[in-house]
Amino acid sequence: MTKYVALLRGIGPTNPNMKGNKLKALFEELDFSNVQTVITSGNVIFESHRSNTTTMTKDIEEALPEKLGFTSTVIIRSRSQLQKLVDQDPYKELAHDQKTYLLVTFFKESHNIKIKLPYTPNDKPYTLLGRIDDAVYGSVDLTAGKTPDYMVWLERQFSKDITSRTFKTIQRILTKMNQS
Repeated sequence: MTKYVALLRGIGPTNPNMKGNKLKALFEELDFSNVQTVITSGNVIFESHRSNTTTMTKDIEEALPEKLGFTSTVIIRSRSQLQKLVDQDPYKELAHDQKTYLLVTFFKESHNIKIKLPYTPNDKPYTLLGRIDDAVYGSVDLTAGKTPDYMVWLERQFSKDITSRTFKTIQRILTKMNQS
């Protein structure tokens, strides 16, 4: 059985239907096993004998409005894909702290990036640093800007079929995936 994480876009912990226990129950209803949630931002770890992530994604995206009353873009990654990302240590010397936000943005589908990386848009406090497979990683200088500005810029560049997580969150997800 393969271990995956479903990264759901736009999950708000104030919506009662987006809470971990309801997401966990939905995934179990879809016949996924060993379902766990990480943090309250739409990270659902699960195991499956199935290997077609496109079909699994479609099943989850169709079930969300039907069972929980909301829609969300779902992006699935295997434990080995996350491990590869973490092992490459894309941030090297940078630290995620009160001044700097380190974000990885996952694409639902492969993108042809036409921007030469690293790239800092004119007068913007964020930099798109690089790419690993179907994800890009960047940093936001919180002393000069806000994460939502970066998210809007990413959507304009790549579409809304993306979702971002801090590198710390990815490490937490991977730690939990490796524990069970």
